[in-house]
Amino acid sequence: MSADDDDRTEALLQRAAAGDKDAATQVVLLHDQTLRRVIRLRLDRRVARRVDVEDVLQETHLEALRRLQEFLEDRGVSLLVWLRFLAVQRCITVARRHLSAAARDARREKLLDAPGDGTSAALVYALSAHLTTPSRAAARDELQGSVRDAVSALEPFDREILCVRHFEGLGNNEAAEVLGITSAAASKRYIRALTRLKDVLSERGLDTPFASRT
Repeated sequence: MSADDDDRTEALLQRAAAGDKDAATQVVLLHDQTLRRVIRLRLDRRVARRVDVEDVLQETHLEALRRLQEFLEDRGVSLLVWLRFLAVQRCITVARRHLSAAARDARREKLLDAPGDGTSAALVYALSAHLTTPSRAAARDELQGSVRDAVSALEPFDREILCVRHFEGLGNNEAAEVLGITSAAASKRYIRALTRLKDVLSERGLDTPFASRT
């Protein structure tokens, strides 16, 4: 984000804090591009087949507007990190809503057999999407199995930082906020995680689908 963007955001936040409803609306829309990536990545794959990203984003907007004053009074994290938190929480809420609905039990649908936690599943999905094509289903399934094995070999923290940096598109400072570590530590852990991913993919005959980001 440029200095001009920072200044514009701060001006909008100050207007919103003073009760400007138009500014408040603009504030919650500022990072929609990133939030769409977050929702696509974090929404349970069983639910993503039946729930539109824009619907989840709209629910995130409404929650952000409802809680904006709470954020303005604290400002413990950056606006982007706060909005991302709300988007991830909304993905969890939407998944629970749909997966618990007896009339439309999405649990019966085939789910990519990723490691158990949500970050692992998200990383397997994202990597597989970059490495596979819609054709040759058998080869695709075999490749996805290799990706699952590779992801399982990573430490949980490494999975998280790779998701946040590459597939959510957050910068190093925002990733550090999300993970609760310093920017310097985030940078070191990210390089280590990417190196480890390259190694485990290489062991399975696969190339890393992206280069490191500064």
